[in-house]
Amino acid sequence: MIDAGSGFAALFGRAPDVTAEAPGRVNLMGEHTDYNGGYVLPIATPQTTMVELGPRRDRRVRVWSAAIGAEPLEYVLGEEVRRGAWIDYVQGVTRVLADEGFALAGFDLRITSSVPLGSGLSSSAALEVSLARGLRDLFGLPLDDVRIAVVGRRAENEFVGAPVGIMDQMAASLASTWAALFLNTRTLAYEIVPLPVDIELVVIDSGIKHEHAGGDYRLRKAECERAAALLGVEQLCDLGEDADDRIRALPEPLDRRVRHVLSENARVPAAVAAMRRGDLDGLGSLFRASHVSMRDDYEVSTPEIDTLVEFAHGEADVFGARLTGGGFGGSVVMIARRGSGAAAGARIARAYAEQTGQTPAVLLPDGRGALSHSS
Repeated sequence: MIDAGSGFAALFGRAPDVTAEAPGRVNLMGEHTDYNGGYVLPIATPQTTMVELGPRRDRRVRVWSAAIGAEPLEYVLGEEVRRGAWIDYVQGVTRVLADEGFALAGFDLRITSSVPLGSGLSSSAALEVSLARGLRDLFGLPLDDVRIAVVGRRAENEFVGAPVGIMDQMAASLASTWAALFLNTRTLAYEIVPLPVDIELVVIDSGIKHEHAGGDYRLRKAECERAAALLGVEQLCDLGEDADDRIRALPEPLDRRVRHVLSENARVPAAVAAMRRGDLDGLGSLFRASHVSMRDDYEVSTPEIDTLVEFAHGEADVFGARLTGGGFGGSVVMIARRGSGAAAGARIARAYAEQTGQTPAVLLPDGRGALSHSS
């Protein structure tokens, strides 16, 4: 077993030529809208995934991850085979780049990350984007940031087999920690929306891991596709305001799935408007409504996540809280009054641990328990 602190030189006998990184993401609003052609509003986390790369003279790729700490895994470019393991995210990126006509040679790769796995903060997209950035620099590939996001999504959809939308990769490639990315997932048009200066974002990992390639997430996407076909549209967010009667006529639970997607999609521009005018109570109400919709209509929450949200809403300085990410575990994001996030997060995490027996984490690099607005 190789020590998890092993550097690139210890692993591969030389210094890396290129270093690149990409952040995780917290989605403020717009859950399960991205694969339905709608709006999303993610923000980058301070936690990042970093890759170090060095070229080889053959077609072999050697990959080591500090999260695993075992011997490096290997494969040959052009011979990528899905293994059902973390290396598939690396293989997926090189396969897609080759499919899109980009020339790669072999390389050595060391991966480190502070984005918690399975926490709903998109560790997979952080890896895909950081790797694509590193390969861009190592081999001089003509890739802009949007193209990198598209490559990452293709890798996850087509090679890993996770039916995710484009939000995670676009956030990892374009978002910052001080402003949200207001993204139209159909057109990929986006705007940068700064956080209100009077809030802090508190993110608490529930300790319940999730996996996008698993059956529950895949089932929700399939339900949306079936509903869209029954309603005669390509994607659910194509539906107009006059579709209420047709939605009510859908079989259960498709009617509730559509209701969530459309109401959530409407909440995204409403959240943007609330942020721009500094309406913290209004933004908090949107967070609360979003969680209820995910819990009741889309059914992607869990008792543990609901407990975290309930404790958050018992805090006087928390305006609103909601599940963030695909669901079935993961994390909760909450808006707290500036200066109060650390204390509120600690109280919520402590009460949650006592009630559920889970081990939560308040995810912050500065130890205060809140993601702060940066002026």
